Amino acid sequence: MPADLSIPSTGGPSVIHDLGYRRYDGPRLGRAQIIRALAWHSFRAAFGLGRGAKAKIVPLVALVALCLPAAISAFAMSRGNARLVDYDTYTPALRDLVMTVFVAVQAPELVSRDLRSRVLPLYFARPINTIDYPLAKYLAFTGACLVMIEGPLLLLYGGSIANVHGGSAVWAQTRALIPGLLVGLMWAVVLAAISLFLASATGRRAFATGAVAIFLLLTFTLSEILLQVEGQNQGPQAAAVNGGPPPPGATVHVQQLVYVPSLAEKISGLFSPFTLFDGVRMWLGGTDMADGVYNPGGFGAVYALVLVVLTALCLYGLAARYRKARLS
Repeated sequence: MPADLSIPSTGGPSVIHDLGYRRYDGPRLGRAQIIRALAWHSFRAAFGLGRGAKAKIVPLVALVALCLPAAISAFAMSRGNARLVDYDTYTPALRDLVMTVFVAVQAPELVSRDLRSRVLPLYFARPINTIDYPLAKYLAFTGACLVMIEGPLLLLYGGSIANVHGGSAVWAQTRALIPGLLVGLMWAVVLAAISLFLASATGRRAFATGAVAIFLLLTFTLSEILLQVEGQNQGPQAAAVNGGPPPPGATVHVQQLVYVPSLAEKISGLFSPFTLFDGVRMWLGGTDMADGVYNPGGFGAVYALVLVVLTALCLYGLAARYRKARLS
């Protein structure tokens, strides 16, 4: 016969025993401190800090790859050569590829892991609003992208001013650096919004990485194909020279043929974030590139508008995703 496991009631009053735990008497920090702490934690996660060596491979390799042209330029300038790369068009092909890999791999690290492990109710149990969580993630990843983009520019600037002499030369380098930093800020703000929104669509990190990479690569490829197709269908256009052959001994003024891009060629740059960056940069007075999107001229306002709308839609989608995740 089993023993009676019931605990007999003594009938006396209940007693709360003091086990010696110390009560927290410090200040109660609010939403702002929670957002700062979450943003700092997410910023460290974007570079694999606080985790194993495997998590640091992609950010470290990407940063080193982007810094190599700046280091090579500094070495060339020490030998008396001119600066090899510009600040506002810093190795566009390399930057496109490396930043695609970086945001595709690291954006899911910030959002997919929390969605998959279903820890969001623990965050939202604190005194924060639904918008605070994606805001902290966005600020953190924008800062991480700024490090990746602006770091090589600052290295290029340091190598340049170390090899020039005179205040005017240093000031010339500084004036050239400022537009490059503003272009980098534009890249970071837009890429962080796009990659976080796409990565937050799923809790599976592999799917999130594929979604970001496919979107950026596919849109860029589509824009380049349209640009090449339209370029082959258009010919150089120049002003006609009136009159017959010049008389003997007369001075002949040769007019240089100027290629006028068609409307279709200008529109082809609207389909990719990378070509949108180039169009806005040239519209704001940046240098033209031999390869890439044509200078949109007055059509550049459309490039800027599309870029702003794309960023706003991604941020709205990111906030809506976490509003839904909080209710689930």
